[in-house]
Amino acid sequence: MDNWDEIRTAYQVARMGTVSGAADVLGVHHATVIRHIDALEGKLGIKLFQRHARGYTATEAGEDLLLVAKATDDQFNQLEGRLKGSGSEVSGELVVTTLESMAQLMAPVLTDFQELYPDVVVRYRTGARLFRLEYGEAHVALRAGPQPQELDNVVQSLGRLRLGLYASPAYEKRFGLPKDENDLAGHRFVGPDDDRIKAPFAVWMKDHLKPEQIMFRTTDAVASEQAVLSGAGIGFLPQWTAHEHPELLEVFPSREDWSGELWLVTHVDLHRTTKVQAFVAFLKEQAALNWVCL
Repeated sequence: MDNWDEIRTAYQVARMGTVSGAADVLGVHHATVIRHIDALEGKLGIKLFQRHARGYTATEAGEDLLLVAKATDDQFNQLEGRLKGSGSEVSGELVVTTLESMAQLMAPVLTDFQELYPDVVVRYRTGARLFRLEYGEAHVALRAGPQPQELDNVVQSLGRLRLGLYASPAYEKRFGLPKDENDLAGHRFVGPDDDRIKAPFAVWMKDHLKPEQIMFRTTDAVASEQAVLSGAGIGFLPQWTAHEHPELLEVFPSREDWSGELWLVTHVDLHRTTKVQAFVAFLKEQAALNWVCL
């Protein structure tokens, strides 16, 4: 097919939902977008979009075409990611993704790495979305939980992500602290606002608490930390957070079944590149020296 420009335009219209949005992404005039859509529909002899006052919605035929367009676009992104990491120098973009709660550990590591390699531009991605290494969305990922199983990834253990159960002095003053797991009734907890979470600490909470005891719920790691520090309830925090806040009170001794494995993940196509190898070696060294809670 000799009309990739038009297919790419159609893909962006479907993704953005409007002609003006697609034009901004593509860096073209909105009239060019309309011309591409009209030309593609004319060649195929079908309607790809329903036009309405709020924008464009793909038809069933349009959805079929756009699945192919998205796969092709993903392949281009994958190629771009490989090329960015293929140089022999430690320079250019380094894209790292971790759990949001690891930011206070990772930010100093990334900063120190840049001091060694000042030509590196760091892009640090956190959040609930799983950034895909196979499409070049990240060069290095730190993931917690079960061992990642993607066939094209190189997976190495970096230790265990250790959690403790903590309360603030303000909470203890108001409610006291439970003596043991049989003394949890009447206590308030900070916990995840997502019943689908299968992390070991979340399983423990489901097994030992009534739902109404989780009085402060959030999916944000920073908000959870601040809630515990403010006295909203008892909550699980990484042990490195407790080291940063010595005023926190450990409710029970930390248990092994609260923690999960931490995995260092790279894609096989980028694993041996100079930049990724330099960062992986640096990260392992820093974790061994400074991450006392792993």
